[in-house]
This record gives sequence, C-alpha cells and structure tokens, in this order.
Amino acid sequence: MAEEAHNGGGAEKEATKVAVVFTAVKPQLFVKAPKAKDAVQFYKNAFGAEEVGRVNNPKRKAEQETPLILSVELKIGSFFFIVSDLTEEDSTAPVKTTTGSVFCLETEKVISAEAKAITAGAIAEIRAKDGDADGARIGSKLIDPYGNVWLICPPVKESE
Repeated sequence: MAEEAHNGGGAEKEATKVAVVFTAVKPQLFVKAPKAKDAVQFYKNAFGAEEVGRVNNPKRKAEQETPLILSVELKIGSFFFIVSDLTEEDSTAPVKTTTGSVFCLETEKVISAEAKAITAGAIAEIRAKDGDADGARIGSKLIDPYGNVWLICPPVKESE
C-alpha cells in the first residue's frame, strides 16, 4: 500500500495500460536570438516551407526593434517542425545551447531542390550527382545558415 501511494496509486498504474497513439512528432529548432525570423524565411525560400502558425515572445517589448519568436510552426510536405529564438536569459527553454539537427527531405528533384537551397544561402557539403545506370541519384548534404544539416535524397524505391 505504501508503495502504491509512493508511485501515484492505482490510477497511474491503470493509465500505463491505456494504448497511446501519437498523431505527430514535431522537432523544434532553436536558433540563436534574434535569428529565428531569418531562419523561417530561409526555410521558406530554400525548401518551400509553409508557415502554419506563429507566436511571438510575449516578454519582448513592443518598442524593441525585432520581436523574438517563441515558435513558428512550418510545414514541408507532410512534415511539420518548429523554429524558435534561443536567448541566454530564457529559463524556460529546454536547451541552453544548440547542437544542430539533421533532416532528410525526399524528392524526385534532388538537384533542383539543392540548387534552390544553395541560392537561398545553404552551403553544400556534398553535391547531388547522377548515380548508377538505373538513374538513381545520390543525395545532397547541405548546411543551413543556422548550423542544421539538411539531406536531400530521392525517395527510397522498394525492391522488386
């Protein structure tokens, strides 16, 4: 009985038996403040991201030149992710430093997608090139201006 009270009781045990279905996973990119606005524009230009929603940081004063972004939700294809400003004084941020992230974007137009991202400001670490005789392409590895890695690859084809 004491163990049950310590562990949250019977209701908590019952809750662990309920099947949980997640409807989405949305990674969050933190960009050193005040660069989130620029990052959002980069993702729109480079990858055709669509802005789904935006929340500015309510602590930022109206008279300040650049409002900080609490979150901007972006959509690329069926993939959603969030971009946020990261400040040194933000005690609520789940991370204090950025370590970078890697995303893989699939498209039949690898070389065109690479060119668009480079034009928008990405740096190509590995350029796309024609692959073997069946027309497959080897993807690109790009670094965005905020230190995140974007792999642009052709869709995986199932074996016949």
